[in-house]
Amino acid sequence: MSNVESLVGEWLPLPDVAQLLGVSITKVHALLDERSLSALRVGERRIRSVPAAFIQDGHAVESLKGTIIVLADAGYSDEELIDWLFTPDESLRGRPIDALREGRKTEIRRRAQSLAW
Repeated sequence: MSNVESLVGEWLPLPDVAQLLGVSITKVHALLDERSLSALRVGERRIRSVPAAFIQDGHAVESLKGTIIVLADAGYSDEELIDWLFTPDESLRGRPIDALREGRKTEIRRRAQSLAW
């Protein structure tokens, strides 16, 4: 198990994401393409999966798309941006993904934008 796999903990295979969101698997692939979600191949079988924390109340975390785009524009790979989102930060009193889930996107986006410099 890679560091990012253990850091995230709970992963959802793409068919499970489709079911939770109430959409087709094709729509899940579109959400990945448009950067509303990010996925990695995890586990022994290397199944493409999304961190469970990216889904909240039957939807992708609203502010996640913009944050993923900012991190990707800064040169982060999917693995690196997921690692950044799930790494605890004492100055945030938690992880960036938790702050996004709590609606604190401005602070997280500002930090993500600073990574590009």
